[in-house]
Amino acid sequence: MQRRGGGSAKGARMCRGRSAANRSLKGSHRLVHDLFGALPHKLSPMESVAEIAKQYQQFARLEVVGRSPLYQRLALAVADDDDVLEFLSNLPPDKQQPNLLFAAARYLVDAVPTIGDLRELVADEHDGLVEVMLTRRTQTNEPARCATMLLALCQLPGPLALIEVGASAGLTLLVDRYSYDYDGVRITGKDPEAPTISCHLEGKAPLPSSMPDVIWRQGIDLNPLEPTNDDDIRWLECLIWPGEEGRLERLHGAVGSAKRHPVTIRRGDLADELAGVVAEAPKDATVVVFHTAVLSYVDPHKRARFRDIIGGLGVTWLSNEAPGILDWLAASTKNDAYLLVRDGCKILAETDPHGTWVRWR
Repeated sequence: MQRRGGGSAKGARMCRGRSAANRSLKGSHRLVHDLFGALPHKLSPMESVAEIAKQYQQFARLEVVGRSPLYQRLALAVADDDDVLEFLSNLPPDKQQPNLLFAAARYLVDAVPTIGDLRELVADEHDGLVEVMLTRRTQTNEPARCATMLLALCQLPGPLALIEVGASAGLTLLVDRYSYDYDGVRITGKDPEAPTISCHLEGKAPLPSSMPDVIWRQGIDLNPLEPTNDDDIRWLECLIWPGEEGRLERLHGAVGSAKRHPVTIRRGDLADELAGVVAEAPKDATVVVFHTAVLSYVDPHKRARFRDIIGGLGVTWLSNEAPGILDWLAASTKNDAYLLVRDGCKILAETDPHGTWVRWR
């Protein structure tokens, strides 16, 4: 197994033994404590491992099924691997997720990881794996999600001022730069070099006749990524699921557009920073706060606080999240579809998490 920096693992891809794994797990717990301090009360070890295994089984069954066979098999293998599960149980709950583990391993081994790679990393390079998982976040920043947001934005009076929470590298703030193909209906964006995003529509979706007039945009993120930073772009590459055609090429095209049209991403917490960013937006614009797959990484108390804050700011709120995240909405979807919701109450559509289709309601 090749590591970043040219080193190679000793021996075959196999666990180094229970004693080495136990030392690694103790070391990971110390490193978590050093970086995060004492963790809040956790489940018992057996309960924690069982919950993590269930999370990986659900990831395999609901999220990557039919999209990434490699990650489906890997998630099921993790759910059945005692050492990897125990390693994960020593991390904070928001750092135990499959996307983060698989991307971190991919970042370290320069390849799509196998279960053997994960066992070796846990046993032999646990500090490096823990450090990547604690310092990095799941910041997928899939540009195709703009195909979903565009349909909602085109219904609003312009000009628009866009604020994205959980903006990552700002690629989905460039919604008007990309071009779109909705089942043969093409809409031309403002950057001729930016990628064209294809999206399948179901239902009577409101296709725009032209791009919305976006006159201002800014993002908020705990850890903004920089389109000009090669290591940040490498992390975004590692977050792409193997087997999903076109995403890497689309990412590179979007990064090029972000370099040509840079946006400001404010570092900070979404609840703490939102009011200040809204205050900076042009007064003559319709201010739109939006996000996709962000609130699932925010604890329920902070979600409620965010809802209260946004409700008092006089803005339009577009949320594209998994069902149940806006827990005051009694709504469900088929499989792993997200819900596109306006102002926390009006469900506009069911959407593919990565923007490949929209089912308008």
